[in-house]
Amino acid sequence: MASLHSNPLFTRLADSERILVAGAGGGFDIYSGLPVALSLLHQGKQVYLANLSFSALAGLPTDDWVAPDLAAITPDSAPHQSYFPERTLAQWLHPHGYPSTVYAFPQTGVRPLRAAYQALIELHDIDAVVLVDGGTDILLRGDEAGLGTPEEDLTSVAALAALDSVPTRLVVSVGFGVDAYHGVNHVQVLENIAALERDGAYLGAFSIPRATREGALYLDAVAHAQHHTPEHPSIVNGSIAAAVQGSFGDVRFTDRTRGSELFINPLMSLYFAFDLPGLAARCLYLDQIEDTQLIRQVHSRIAEFRESIVTRPPRGFPH
Repeated sequence: MASLHSNPLFTRLADSERILVAGAGGGFDIYSGLPVALSLLHQGKQVYLANLSFSALAGLPTDDWVAPDLAAITPDSAPHQSYFPERTLAQWLHPHGYPSTVYAFPQTGVRPLRAAYQALIELHDIDAVVLVDGGTDILLRGDEAGLGTPEEDLTSVAALAALDSVPTRLVVSVGFGVDAYHGVNHVQVLENIAALERDGAYLGAFSIPRATREGALYLDAVAHAQHHTPEHPSIVNGSIAAAVQGSFGDVRFTDRTRGSELFINPLMSLYFAFDLPGLAARCLYLDQIEDTQLIRQVHSRIAEFRESIVTRPPRGFPH
């Protein structure tokens, strides 16, 4: 049993030496895991970064591919592409003296993604994986009023759920509330967290304080990414960074949110941590995407599942 003064996530990682921190849902998700990754690096751990990628990986040269569906991205990768979050992060890591390779997985189904994860785990003898979601749709089990954009997130969960040779597999979610734009009912998110607590799979929550070294570096990395990807900055990480800085309400940090009302608040800077196998066990459709090869199959299987059930009605916050 952990002590109250210790952080349960880092307690679970205390005996791990080679840790993979991976973005679950594409885009800039790996940035959402940067404070955790930096903290582990500062503790003397070997940390490797990876991301399920929305970048145009197909045009990368053969030498960039470590294994099928696994590319190693460096600061010099694909200089002609304006949108490449993994390369942008590598370019931020390098001058700060951190390891600057960010691995990238293309959008696939569960089977090839699992094989790519296995290849990366074997390459670096990984003994722990922290899967990161910028947002909360990774916490939805399938019968909620709205699921947000679960395809990539739950493909990542399913891929890792079967890799039980890795002794420690965790999920962290940060950015509570950002998925409201995609129809997620966050009362149901809280209901799911409560159920995971009852199952023993919830490891607690902690904030990203801007007064910490990792918090300050995260803010710098997000600002760097916004500067170098001006046409498509991350709304999720922009929201989290705004919350870390103490902003509140309808805060403007990109024209991409024009016409919508944001609700930046301190809950967005909280990490919620979970045991990955415990989280996977509560997903109602995970077995139905198990044999998928393509991401569009994942999408259609989830849609078929949704048509076969009665969803839980959305609930409002009582206060």
